[in-house]
Amino acid sequence: MIGASKNAPSYDNNHLLSLNLNVFYKTFLYDLYCLVGPLQDVISTCCHRNSNSTTGPRMAAVNMSACYSAVCADHEIEINPHVKEVLEKTTLTGTGVTIKLPGNSRRGNAQRLDDDDVLALSKCLRNNKSVTGEQEMEDALHQILLLVISHMTDIVDPSVVTEQDDSSSLRSLDLMFNDIRGAGAEVLARSLQCNSTLLSLRLSGNKIERRGAAHLASVLQVNSTLRELELADCDLDTQGVMALAVALGSNETLLSVDLSRPLLPSLQEEWAVHASEMLAANGGLLELHLGKMGMGDAGMERLSAGLRLNGSLRYLDLRCNRVTRDGVRHLSELLKQSRTLQVVDLSSNRIEDEGAAYLSEGVAWPGCVLRELSVRSNHVGTEGLLSLAQALMASTALSHLYIWGNRLEEPVCQVFGEMIASGRLPPSRTDVSAYEADGRTFLAEAFRGLRRRRFGADVDTFPCDASM
Repeated sequence: MIGASKNAPSYDNNHLLSLNLNVFYKTFLYDLYCLVGPLQDVISTCCHRNSNSTTGPRMAAVNMSACYSAVCADHEIEINPHVKEVLEKTTLTGTGVTIKLPGNSRRGNAQRLDDDDVLALSKCLRNNKSVTGEQEMEDALHQILLLVISHMTDIVDPSVVTEQDDSSSLRSLDLMFNDIRGAGAEVLARSLQCNSTLLSLRLSGNKIERRGAAHLASVLQVNSTLRELELADCDLDTQGVMALAVALGSNETLLSVDLSRPLLPSLQEEWAVHASEMLAANGGLLELHLGKMGMGDAGMERLSAGLRLNGSLRYLDLRCNRVTRDGVRHLSELLKQSRTLQVVDLSSNRIEDEGAAYLSEGVAWPGCVLRELSVRSNHVGTEGLLSLAQALMASTALSHLYIWGNRLEEPVCQVFGEMIASGRLPPSRTDVSAYEADGRTFLAEAFRGLRRRRFGADVDTFPCDASM
């Protein structure tokens, strides 16, 4: 159902293009409004001129500002001065019209759009027939869908929608931290089923919950172009995470996935079983973010089992979980075998000295390819940090080590100060800096950390620059 009303027509992918496009155009914007809800930015589509037409496109003769005022009067809606001013300045040209009403306008007096504003504007735009011909109408409707959805975010990125020769020019869609719910995710999922251009979709911070996750999981089974998917802080439940994990098992095109901070009520970590099976079957995923999953040692054991059969993953983000020394022991055994895993983020767990010793053993193992490791805020003391320092000196691969937030006592400060001074651990590759006071060496925090988002719509290969 594309509309919110009970009697709204049902549109499926096979039947959509066969509908009477004129009737569809009259109902589309209102139905989309009812489904998605409040939008903060609204943009009307640029409609293309039919160059072969002898009469040219039928541009609206009615002033759009006057039309907006009339619609407001008919529906007893208070006129938004910002909308009226923008419409008064809008120029209708032979190639169409674009209306921009960003909710984050730099003008202090700009009034954000509410539900009534969007309703009035959509009805006004519906009355502005600036397209002729059935194919042109179809292209216009397609662009309306993409443009309206892509402008729901507060921060309008002009690169989100650019005109190119193919029918859909959308490459990256960033809708992070809006108020999109399951219904809005369903709209996105339906549009992605036949989309062949979108490379990056970022929905983090939208409460799409289980319903949205289920629709997006169904898309991942058929979409073969999406390379980056961010669903952090989306209130996904156990079933939602498992549905996405199952879908990822057969998807070979996604390079980066972020499922951080779901809402998982159970401590049984059922999702980790499906994630492990996904990792064992998936041969294309390069970057996986599983922060704030509530994962403990059992989940770490299951993930490690799947990663032993995985030949692609290079970046594993496990920050802010409940992994202890027992879980890190499984990770250490994985590091001894893996020939692809190059970045591990264990920040804000609780591995302590024994866990750091396990990690050191894996890092120093001949053939280990781990290049970057973060153990920030892991209750590691002098013994564990010194073992990591020794592993760094012995390793031919490890070049970045982040240790702030642990117990940095004098022996640790002295050793790390010497490594920084000698160039074995350059300042750009750690999050501490050494200084001396009263003849003693101390470490201060340097605000550097692991660089996230290595793989996405604009990255094809893992960066190999040693200075990274």
